[in-house]
Amino acid sequence: MKGRCGVAYFKRREGRWRNMTNRRKVKSERDSAADAHERARDYLGQAQIDRLLAAAKKGRHGIRDHLLLLMMFRHGLRVSEAIALRRKDVDLAQSRVWITRLKNGLSVEQPIPGDELRAIRRWLAKRDDALPWLFVSERNQPLTRQAVNYIVGAAAKRADLGHVHPHMLRHSCGFALSNKGSDLRLIQDYLGHRDPRHTAHYTRTAAARFDNLW
Repeated sequence: MKGRCGVAYFKRREGRWRNMTNRRKVKSERDSAADAHERARDYLGQAQIDRLLAAAKKGRHGIRDHLLLLMMFRHGLRVSEAIALRRKDVDLAQSRVWITRLKNGLSVEQPIPGDELRAIRRWLAKRDDALPWLFVSERNQPLTRQAVNYIVGAAAKRADLGHVHPHMLRHSCGFALSNKGSDLRLIQDYLGHRDPRHTAHYTRTAAARFDNLW
């Protein structure tokens, strides 16, 4: 009886030790992942964006591809938001575009700068269809996520920028706005974030915060 009690006691102690070890391991892995996210540079600077856009113009569908990447950067678009854009979302007369955010984000109307407006006009003038989507393939179908991944990757390769994925354009938008001195709430609404913690990453790590330290 005494021996059985001793074995049961040892197993309980061993179980507690394993649980404590696993909790520490999970916490360590979470901390490491969070730290890696903070340390990784997952955006492009303005000079790199300019190179990417210039390279996009040199592709087979340069007018469309350049506009696609420009709008993804300027408006902080996710891939799914970019390919969901419709012609009716663009108001050429008022230089405005309606951005429908996904993931329960805040949908807003945003201004279209002059160079972007001209790029939109060039793309629409080139088209001979009446399809509702703003971006279509050569087969007159809406662009797919895979197509956007390819377009961004091909432009990055031509610009010698290494690996660039589409979501980096959204991050680049956030950092560019932060470096311009825009406040957190304005950037939050512009990008459609419901939670300001998602926006704080841009304002905390943008170089403009540290300009006057030296």
